[in-house]
Amino acid sequence: MTVRTAALMLAIAATALSTGCVIAPNSSEGNAQRAEDVRKMSEQATATCGAGYVKEVNAKSFTCK
Repeated sequence: MTVRTAALMLAIAATALSTGCVIAPNSSEGNAQRAEDVRKMSEQATATCGAGYVKEVNAKSFTCK
């Protein structure tokens, strides 16, 4: 392997590793709000379906068994 090939591979690897960027909202506020939304929806699901008859709950909807 030549020095030129090694330098090229190193440059490609550095470019590939530096392009990964994650943009996320303020996670503590977002998580707290989602948890509150799910809690409220869970209460509504239990009131509607009955205890033990809730199949699935998320922040926007629920399903009964």
